[in-house]
Amino acid sequence: MSNQNQSAIVTGGTSGLGAAVAIALRNRGIRVGILDLNEKNGIQTAKEIGAIFAKCDVGDATSVQEALCSVRAINGQESICVNCAGIALALPTVRLDKPHDPKLFEKTIRTNLIGTFNVASQSAAGMTKLPHEGEDRSRGVIVNTSSMAAFEGQIGHVAYSASKAGIVGLTLPMARDLARDGIRVMTIAPGMFSTSMASDIKEKHKRKILENQAFPKRLGKTNEFASLVLQCIDNPMLNGETIRLDAGCRMPPR
Repeated sequence: MSNQNQSAIVTGGTSGLGAAVAIALRNRGIRVGILDLNEKNGIQTAKEIGAIFAKCDVGDATSVQEALCSVRAINGQESICVNCAGIALALPTVRLDKPHDPKLFEKTIRTNLIGTFNVASQSAAGMTKLPHEGEDRSRGVIVNTSSMAAFEGQIGHVAYSASKAGIVGLTLPMARDLARDGIRVMTIAPGMFSTSMASDIKEKHKRKILENQAFPKRLGKTNEFASLVLQCIDNPMLNGETIRLDAGCRMPPR
């Protein structure tokens, strides 16, 4: 299938890692649908890169279904699904003798983990209706976004780390589930990248994380993340695995 005939969806595509992925896909001539809660930025980003925008709460299965239908009505069924939508809330298990707010914990899990599952599963269901392509008889690929926090969660990241570890955990079984349908599933676990999420981290904490990177000791660039997404799409032998993209970083406790 030529790039011009391919369609992709990118969640969280209005900024940061998601926006970089959407731009990289459009540069290949692939039709892109951006799913995001930020309607103002979404419309603007879609206009700038020639994509389609649909407002979507990934944690709500009905919202995902409606957004996918809206994008597919224009771009057709996607064969590429990239999940970048996510939130990061920092709150310890117990603070000032009070337990972690369960509503905030649930919100993080719902957005990051359930949101990823909602989009991936509904996208995969649509991909099963696509014709098989090439010698491998493939139909599509799903690329999810986890975090190095899935492996070395810091103090205060109990909800965030749990949500991102869940994405790592679903990668292989989802790939096995979809193998008979010719759909691959990959996950990328990025370190600290130059995004709005990283800008919210205090400078002293950034410096400490960078000190624990092997090389290079800098923030990752969003186009470097997008480059790995393209590799996951292009290489048919990449399946059922999580790739750390963190310059060899192993995060300290705080």
